[in-house]
Amino acid sequence: MENIHIINQTSHTFSVANKFGEFVIPARKNDTLKITSIQHKPKEIVVTESIYTERFVEVFLEPLTYDLDAVTVGKILTGDLLKDVERVEGQPVTAKMLGIPSYQGKPLTHNERVLNEATTGGGIIPLNPILNGISGRTKKLKKRVTLERRDELLRKVRERLEDEFFQMASLKKASRTDFFYFCAEDPNFTARCKNTNDLEILTFLQEKLQQYKRNLKQ
Repeated sequence: MENIHIINQTSHTFSVANKFGEFVIPARKNDTLKITSIQHKPKEIVVTESIYTERFVEVFLEPLTYDLDAVTVGKILTGDLLKDVERVEGQPVTAKMLGIPSYQGKPLTHNERVLNEATTGGGIIPLNPILNGISGRTKKLKKRVTLERRDELLRKVRERLEDEFFQMASLKKASRTDFFYFCAEDPNFTARCKNTNDLEILTFLQEKLQQYKRNLKQ
């Protein structure tokens, strides 16, 4: 399995499994390795004499499943189409549910819609892009969209990796939000954290934490 997180809880080092499910992590005898994944139950392994000597361990993970208290299988239908439709609960029927080809792209945010309106227009010579470009409105809107996308990326990084990162690194809970915004202000934040693997993101966070702590001391 790819992208499985491996943390050496003794030495506070980390690794991530590659596409073949392989990983390398520094370890000594009696160190505790914690293996975690969204789709599997967490597992801890103590580095034994044989693991240390052979430098190899094969890990079997148990899939994570959720039990439901109750499930509604269906409704009793009367045969009257109008009445039965009124009794249907849940999401409305969409083209996608019916298998009809249609655009299913990611919906634009409010700021993205405003920017799109400011940079498009009808006619032989669209006036919107020209007027908004001259007034500086387009530039402001682009900056607003960039900040919105950065904040969304920051939210995803925190949601996925915050707990795991602070198992290896120490920082007061009251300072963690400030630390993550400090990371987001780095010019390389998007390049280091978007469309990259978790190991790259954790490495970036570790670098920024050292810098953040130095700033606190100063």
